[in-house]
Amino acid sequence: MEELFVAGENPPRLKGQRCGNCGRVSFPPNPYGCESCGASGAAIHEQLLKGKGRLLAFVTTRHAPQRRISVPFTVASIALEDGPVIRGLMSLPTDEGLHVGDSVEAVAVEVPEQGHQLRFLPAEAS
Repeated sequence: MEELFVAGENPPRLKGQRCGNCGRVSFPPNPYGCESCGASGAAIHEQLLKGKGRLLAFVTTRHAPQRRISVPFTVASIALEDGPVIRGLMSLPTDEGLHVGDSVEAVAVEVPEQGHQLRFLPAEAS
């Protein structure tokens, strides 16, 4: 998953894209082009995004859809400072202490047998 972010920075920068036609910023990059206006090819530009945003919603899952995923884990909808709304995993296993509107930052965590993966933490905890 390291191809989605630059792990050497703190917080990691996300590898997104910007449409030169309509200005839409997306993450992750869409290989087919712009989700808004349909532009593709030379109209699409790579853009590094800040790994910072605000929590819009979150939920803790206590039953894994696959055995390789340990529970509990928390999935969040995050409005990135650079524009797109994404879904990501929180680095904290439960939603205890999280609130809608909290600032969050990306972190790169080492997952055994899977390498570095992108997670989010409350900004004051990162």
